[in-house]
Amino acid sequence: MIDFASVRIERVRPVLIAVCLLPSLPIRGDDAISTFNAKIEQGALAPAFEPAAGYLRVVLEYLRIPTESQIVVFSSASFQAKLINPENPRAIYFNDDVAIAWVRGSSSIEGASFDPEAGTAFYRLEQTAHGKPTFRRDDSCLSCHQSQRTAGVPGLFVVSNPLEISDHRTPLPARWGGWYVTGLSIRFRHLGNRTGQGWLQSLYDQFDTAGYLTEYSDVVALMTFEHQTQATNLITRLARDARLANSGPELSDAVNRLADYLLFVDEALLPSRIIGTSGFREKFEALGPFDRRGRSFRQFDLRRRMMVYPCSYMIYSKSFEALPFAAKRLVYARMRDILTGHSAEPRYARMSRWDRQAVLEILRDTKSDWPLDSTY
Repeated sequence: MIDFASVRIERVRPVLIAVCLLPSLPIRGDDAISTFNAKIEQGALAPAFEPAAGYLRVVLEYLRIPTESQIVVFSSASFQAKLINPENPRAIYFNDDVAIAWVRGSSSIEGASFDPEAGTAFYRLEQTAHGKPTFRRDDSCLSCHQSQRTAGVPGLFVVSNPLEISDHRTPLPARWGGWYVTGLSIRFRHLGNRTGQGWLQSLYDQFDTAGYLTEYSDVVALMTFEHQTQATNLITRLARDARLANSGPELSDAVNRLADYLLFVDEALLPSRIIGTSGFREKFEALGPFDRRGRSFRQFDLRRRMMVYPCSYMIYSKSFEALPFAAKRLVYARMRDILTGHSAEPRYARMSRWDRQAVLEILRDTKSDWPLDSTY
């Protein structure tokens, strides 16, 4: 029997590059992209400029962003709308803390990285074979990337046509309009790919893939990116409220929304099993951390829900770790109330006793700052 969870259709071609053409500002902060710039200035990196890919490979390798994370969007809701279409889609690559994007035919690479002080910070790197490849801060992106869609803070989001935000709470049949989606499933259709196409196993026959790092826009990677964009936005919102000394209902709302989101409280259940084909799942699950029984919040279920254990891996992210201490303790307290059954609201009843216990055990083993004085 074939293990469809690890199916990989191997057809990889060369690479290309591109992204946003906007006014730029000097970099501030100590996020991953700033660190990349520092290494370039120190001469610690000597990146080669590839005729097709420019500096894309170097950027992804330094930032430890897997090529298997590639997701591809052909909706033109972007500053580079004139370049983006079904024959020339925009590609995005990401890890927990950084996202990199390019559009074939553009002269620059876009970057978004978590800054502990400012939240998500936006950058642009010009593609030129001369000089040093340096990202420049690009706050003009905030005209779209700071709004109600991002919880009112600088952030990222995934849009499904017609301009609806999607994350793990969105029913799958309503997701991914304007995106290419590769993977396998049955018994339901999403809004992705060209009209009437349904599921695709790869992109090799959809458009000329010359210049793209892989021939996939993996469904599991796309679900992961959807989840973590809103997780980061909610974390950033709580950090902002805590640093502004907001209190009362506003702070409580930020704490409760984040705790619920991290525990997948309002997750839309999957209509049927979902299978990725790029190898993203295997790379992602190997990252851990693991508890003493080998369990991890990065383990996918993909049969009836997204993850085996309903707690977000974003609890280990730099954005969560950067939360003010008092705010983090409030989130932990709210999560503890939910996991121990002290929050009696009906919406929490769907979390089984087995799930609650497993999540608590993994948190105890893998989060050094999880409260030790708690009794469960």
